[in-house]
Formats: sequence, C-alpha cells, structure tokens
Amino acid sequence: MKRNTMSYKIRQYLMFAGPATLLFCGVVVIPLVYGFYLTFTSWDGISKSKPFVGITNYIAAFGDGAFWVAMGRTLIYSAIAVILVNVMAFLLAYMVTRGIKGQNFFRAGFFIPNLIGGIVLGYVWKFVFNSAFVAIGENLNIGFLKNSWLGTPSGAMACMIIVAVWQYAGYMMLIYVAGFMSVSKSLIEAAQIDGCTQSQATWKVIVPLMRSSFVQCIFLTITRCFMVYDVNLTLTEGGPFNSSVMAAMHVYRTAFTEHAYGTGQAEALILFIVCAIVGVTQVYIGRKGEVSA
Repeated sequence: MKRNTMSYKIRQYLMFAGPATLLFCGVVVIPLVYGFYLTFTSWDGISKSKPFVGITNYIAAFGDGAFWVAMGRTLIYSAIAVILVNVMAFLLAYMVTRGIKGQNFFRAGFFIPNLIGGIVLGYVWKFVFNSAFVAIGENLNIGFLKNSWLGTPSGAMACMIIVAVWQYAGYMMLIYVAGFMSVSKSLIEAAQIDGCTQSQATWKVIVPLMRSSFVQCIFLTITRCFMVYDVNLTLTEGGPFNSSVMAAMHVYRTAFTEHAYGTGQAEALILFIVCAIVGVTQVYIGRKGEVSA
C-alpha cells in the first residue's frame, strides 16, 4: 500500500492516535456538548424529563448575585495566590540550581506536596490550623495562633492561600528549574566577563530568557486557582458563613444541592469560558514573546 494514500494515513491515525481520540471524546467532548445542551433545560438532575427553557438559565446565572460574589472572591484569591506561588517557586528554583549540596533531594521534597490529593491535603491542613497551630499558640502564648484561623472570613481566605502556595510552588518550581537550565552558560559567562555580578546576570540575562517559563507558570497557577474545589470543600467547607465559597463550589451547590442543574451548568460554562480565555491568552503571549536562540 502506498504511504501517501488517504486510506493509509487514516489507518495510521486510527492505529496510533485512535484510542487517545476516543478517550478524549468520551471524557471531554461529549460531556461538554451534553452539558451545553443541559443549559437550555430545567432539569433537576434526577427526573427523566428535561423541559426546554431557552436562555432562562443564562439569565438566572447572570442575575445570581451569590455566583458573582463567589467569582469576585475567586479572583482575589487567585490574584494573591498566583503572585505568592510564583515568587516562592522562582526562589526555590533559583536555590536548587545553584549547585548546593543535596539539591536533587530538595527538588523532590519541594515537589511532593503536589502529589498529595486535594481532599487529603485539605483535611491535613484543617488539622494543622484547628489543632496544631492552636496548641502551639496556647503553649507558647502566641496571640494570633490561639484561635483557629478558619473561624474568621479573612483567616479562612488566608488559609486557602497558604495551602495553595504549599501545594503548587513545588510543581511550578520544576518549570522554573527547566527555564534556568535552558539558559546557556556561555551567555552568563559572557555577562560576567563584561562586568556583571551574579545578581545582575540573573536579572538581566537569565530572567528575560525565561519568559516562556514565567508565562506557563503564571497561567497554570491562574487556571488551577480558578478551578479550586477539593481543598475548598475539605479545608473550609465554604465557611464561616459562606465567606470562603469559591466559584467552583457555588456551581456544585447550585447543580447538586439546589437541584438547579441547568443553572449550574450555565454558571459552569461561564467559568469554563473564563478559563479558556486565560488559556488562549497564555498561548498568544507565549508565542508573541518567544525568544529566538
């Protein structure tokens, strides 16, 4: 059979990419299309009938004040977490690429928190904030540790941010490590010959050449923070007084607790569009700012 024929190319595609394509369609494309269809129905998630209601669910979603409050809270949480995660990840990457003793051990250690599931992570840190820190505060007479931070709205948000930094910094660190290692040592040596100090070479040579690493880390952190649910559920449960309910948790409650599945799907689609815009922006900025070798 000739290799340039259409039938040969189709067979090759089905052989190598067919299973992945079927899996992608089954877990991504079909649920997405079906979810979009449900936004035009008043399905309660239980009954067999799915009455068509047009754009009523979208009107309800845009008029849901609690949803937009949750979106605003998610935006604030994401903005703070993104900055702290990437600053911490960059500093860790800088530290473990300087040739310090045991740097491979530190890389593995910093990455481990990312391997822990969000559900387990939330329960572990809930114990830390409710019991461990309180016990330390009482025994050492440290005022701000005597009461659980999860008991106040601002404290609950701070706890969410702390856990996000602890969980994501190690993963982003690996991307920054790859960025550091991709910079040619000859460029750094040339800068030092020209009179640059180590810090000047870092900020004026290495950092500009790591643009793609910064873009990837920033937007990966943004999308992860916007879609946070598991840690939100197990760490704060949306409390106190619904002050830490993020967008994903509000969508879940609307769909599965209030049984307004159509409205919940409409709000989920809005959240998906926001994340898609972030992803498209990432690709655009990444391609626009590519540095030719």
